[in-house]
Amino acid sequence: MKSIDLIIKLLKKEFKDRRKPTVRRTSEDKDPFKTLITCLLSLRTKDENTEKASASLFKVASTPQEINEIPIKKLEKLIYSSGFYKKKAKTIKHVSKVILEKYNGKVPRTEKQLLSIKGIGRKTCNIVRLFAYKEIALPIDVNCHRIVNRLGWVKTKTADETEFALKKILPKKHWPEFNTLFILFGKSICVPISPFCSKCVLNRLCPMIGVKRSR
Repeated sequence: MKSIDLIIKLLKKEFKDRRKPTVRRTSEDKDPFKTLITCLLSLRTKDENTEKASASLFKVASTPQEINEIPIKKLEKLIYSSGFYKKKAKTIKHVSKVILEKYNGKVPRTEKQLLSIKGIGRKTCNIVRLFAYKEIALPIDVNCHRIVNRLGWVKTKTADETEFALKKILPKKHWPEFNTLFILFGKSICVPISPFCSKCVLNRLCPMIGVKRSR
């Protein structure tokens, strides 16, 4: 698709100075475990909540060993701002224990190993592989899924389906920045309900598939 390169180029220019999502910024610490935990905290919540919860947690515990030793109630309190804190606390506890016991405290880097840990889905797996280990991976969240369907690049029902379909058409040179760009785009312009099409840099390139109302 000839429009892909152009669209990526336009989005890079549009968001070159925009603050990156918390998970991406956390990965710059080059600590795979913190990247993994931040990603788990980011599920189904706003980025500002992820930032607040991860900062609160990492002040107290930032390794599998430290989290394994925290009482579950204290962990819930530390990550409360992330939402769904009870479920997330259980997941983080379990993931930390498995990493500690099965992988000697080091986050595994292969897709097979990561997905074998209950609580780690494809998006989280790909986030860790791409941002923490610099592996070739394509993380797809709800924003990525929604936008590429609106653009007509794919026709899929789930984020996982989108990942596999997109891998067939998206040049690998775009994979490293794709997730960050489309999250920023999806949270500011191409929002779920009534997107801001009138001020979108892709206005003339987008067929707006499935968009019933826009601003």
